[in-house]
Amino acid sequence: MKERGISFKEALNSAVRAGLTQARQRKRPFVQKTFPLGGERNFRWDKALESAAAIEDEESSRKLSLRK
Repeated sequence: MKERGISFKEALNSAVRAGLTQARQRKRPFVQKTFPLGGERNFRWDKALESAAAIEDEESSRKLSLRK
């Protein structure tokens, strides 16, 4: 900022623009790598919250039974 005699806002904007320009010049598009997580193939993802609640309830019950 001091060298160029510009404000912080101007320096930030020029840095963002330079980064975006470089991103546009990439020759190949970004591709996210995916990996299999394993687990049960018949798992119902639409019931994931119910499954998580059931697991949490079982763990709470187990912890309570250990306190006896």
